Amino acid sequence: MADEILVKQDGPILRITLNAPDRGNAVTDDNVRELTRLINGAGEKADMVVLRGAGKEFCVGRAGMGSRPATEPTAYARRGFSDVVFDAYGAMRNCPVPIIAVVHGGAHGFGCAIAAACDITIASDKAVFSVPEMAHQIMPTMVMSSFVDRVPRKAMAYLVYSMFEVSPERALSYGIVSDVVPAAQLDAHVDKLTAAMLKAPRISLTSAKEYIRTGPDMPVVGAIEYARNLHATINSAAEIRKPRT
Repeated sequence: MADEILVKQDGPILRITLNAPDRGNAVTDDNVRELTRLINGAGEKADMVVLRGAGKEFCVGRAGMGSRPATEPTAYARRGFSDVVFDAYGAMRNCPVPIIAVVHGGAHGFGCAIAAACDITIASDKAVFSVPEMAHQIMPTMVMSSFVDRVPRKAMAYLVYSMFEVSPERALSYGIVSDVVPAAQLDAHVDKLTAAMLKAPRISLTSAKEYIRTGPDMPVVGAIEYARNLHATINSAAEIRKPRT
């Protein structure tokens, strides 16, 4: 399993690569647990995370999706099975540093969900997105939970009920993707993005994520007051005046 998720510390960037290209980077539960562990610890060693898949696909879902155990577990036992995935989405939301997904090829099921859960998602114009769970007799609420603060209601319904693959441009309009670039320019665009982000002090990166994660869910008056307090706190911190070396 160690070789199925590659990790590289590239200065202030933690680069994580799903590395099972022979199966389209479909993830096992152990892969998801390891991804969660890496994301949970990312803030201790990096100022941002770049997540991508090896080979032709980003992530085509979960390995063995649709297979059923010989004995169906109780609802209580099934919660533990589901929490493996819910914990991964939560780690992405709660990670103090921004996470950038780089999507080429297919992003289906779990792959589509983590593309949505990341803070910024840059897609190749060759990428495709789908939520095929219902075709495998799986209730897709795990994926839907990653969409809930990203994807409009009608777009979510269309993805879930149709199970169709959608283009990166459509995924952009749905809020799953941040930007779409030509496939040949994908890596260069991500390098340009990370270089621009690293011009800002770390405290700016983490505080912006804190507000993006929290502010939109607050009542307007509270969100404005939170912005005012965070602005005063961060801009008076010594860390914001330290240039990067």
